[in-house]
Amino acid sequence: MQVNGDQSSLRNHRERLEALGIELPSPPMPLGHYVETSLVGNLLFTSGILPVVDGKLMFTGRLGADLTIEQGREATRYAALKALAAVSHFLGDVNRIRKVVRLGIALVTTEDFTQHAGVADGASDLFAQIFGDEQGHTRLVTGVYSLPVQTPVVLDTIFEIVG
Repeated sequence: MQVNGDQSSLRNHRERLEALGIELPSPPMPLGHYVETSLVGNLLFTSGILPVVDGKLMFTGRLGADLTIEQGREATRYAALKALAAVSHFLGDVNRIRKVVRLGIALVTTEDFTQHAGVADGASDLFAQIFGDEQGHTRLVTGVYSLPVQTPVVLDTIFEIVG
């Protein structure tokens, strides 16, 4: 079903998550004096989301040295799930998401690492599974020297919402 401006035509994202066998993790907690989500009009922004599982980083290290591309993909996918958890918690219903507008990913990498897009696809592929390929989103992926608390990945998002 195509998503258009009519709220009644929205997909049931909850059912799609269930069909994919995906359970949203607990929403992330801020590491400082900020909020995880901020609503402006019909756009919902998330802060930088880390791949934290049960209070611990999924991985630490640098892509291209300590971590494989697959580990990076797994970390970006999990950070995307945490972003969805933050949005679902804020909205009270994941079905209020119309689409992912933008995805930003910062990766801790070596100087010669060039597989940024492949790592970021961990998150993009997840969003395509849930919201459909036709939705699409813009994306910016960067390689950096360091990130907070030794995380190899920080992800931020902008979602369009309804209601």
